[in-house]
Amino acid sequence: MTNAAIVILAGTESHADRGRLVNGLEAAKEFAETDGDDVELIFDGAGTQWVPELEDEDHRHHDLYLSVREDASVCDFCSGAFGVDEAVHDAGVVVADENDGHPSIRSLVADDYEIITF
Repeated sequence: MTNAAIVILAGTESHADRGRLVNGLEAAKEFAETDGDDVELIFDGAGTQWVPELEDEDHRHHDLYLSVREDASVCDFCSGAFGVDEAVHDAGVVVADENDGHPSIRSLVADDYEIITF
């Protein structure tokens, strides 16, 4: 059994950012599909900008996103800082705010999660 927290920090500005997003989503999917593994997918920092894009059914990575959406959360503070808080709220994605408005990475480490950033 493996516990993994996949943190998407890459924004939406470049081809390289899209590559990091897709690699993060693929990694999260692999953990989600493996019996006994537990995965948390966290969109943090500039990565919060991906949520409204991925919620669009016409987005080329929408289906991949849907395959791990139930394991996803979004940083509350960062979604506001990057102007996507309303879109995140409208999408109904879980908002993480345990650590002064941010997700608690420490809690994940304390629960034996491996933290993997993209």
